[in-house]
Amino acid sequence: MRITTVDYRLKRDAVLRDYRCGRLSRWDVCDAHPELGRIARNIGELTRRDCPVCSREKLRRVNFVFGRELDCNNGRAYPLRQVFDGLRERYRDFTCYVVEVCVSCQWNHLLESIHISN
Repeated sequence: MRITTVDYRLKRDAVLRDYRCGRLSRWDVCDAHPELGRIARNIGELTRRDCPVCSREKLRRVNFVFGRELDCNNGRAYPLRQVFDGLRERYRDFTCYVVEVCVSCQWNHLLESIHISN
């Protein structure tokens, strides 16, 4: 099994820096699609990190899985444990996109992509 990870935290930090310096408005950075907010609220995994924009809520992580072999499971959100324990055993090749979301102000950002291939 091969796991390749791309980390987008530096990009997130740059966006937050631009927001705090006034180069980006709150509308620019708090633009989560309503469906993403609903998914984060209902099945997102609660983190220990406060929202970097509003500080009112703890961020939630949502893991979306995409791959040719997944058929009807393509694009679904899964708990990270299930991605590594269940899906890895059933499918040979897929990518998990980890997104952080604030359900209060709609901040969202792609944290990392994890490509798994057997």
